[in-house]
Amino acid sequence: MPILFDKVSLRQHRDRAAANYGDFSFLKVEAAIRVIDRLELVRRDFDLCLDFGCHDGVLLRHLAGGGKIGTVIHADLSPKFAANARTHGPSIACDIDRVPFRPNSFDAVFSCLTLHWVDDLPGVMTQMRAALKPDGLLLVSMLGGNSLTELRSALAAAESEIDGGLSPRCAPMADIRDIGGLLGRAGLALPVADSDRLTVNYPNMFRLMADLRGMGEQNALSDRLRKP
Repeated sequence: MPILFDKVSLRQHRDRAAANYGDFSFLKVEAAIRVIDRLELVRRDFDLCLDFGCHDGVLLRHLAGGGKIGTVIHADLSPKFAANARTHGPSIACDIDRVPFRPNSFDAVFSCLTLHWVDDLPGVMTQMRAALKPDGLLLVSMLGGNSLTELRSALAAAESEIDGGLSPRCAPMADIRDIGGLLGRAGLALPVADSDRLTVNYPNMFRLMADLRGMGEQNALSDRLRKP
């Protein structure tokens, strides 16, 4: 399996972002709200849940008022995010390429804006399915293949003009057309994949990059250039 991401750098990015994440969490909040909209369509309760890639626990803050959710275990690659989430319930820091729980543990598994950093997405989804009890729910929100297209094209044009070539600067992300197949490969029953488009306007590239840094989402590709 190819190693796309430098998990040491990614952990450092998330650790640095943890202190002021509330100032930059608007995208996570919006994604969490949309996850909850989907959850409202499910007519059952979930006593024990996992939030995989929890950041500071923002998903649970929005889930708590719905009455469907019992205990939530928080898990994040960043020890500092995991510590921040601990104010909302139990939490651990763990590798995001491994789901460190026994099979048949959870009534529901959630993941919101983290799985785009996973090297083996089908493998992690398979592990999530295994962690679910029979008839459990897996509900995932992730950045899709059309994310940051303007930034990608601007960086590619600039680097090509200046250096005569391109280097890895934006993480590859799964297209909606591929997600359904991934869900099937993971062995999930009744898989459904849909997409939402959220447009955020910026006056320039540097304001966008400042937000990405504040979210802990800057370049963590293994093959990235190590110089400006």
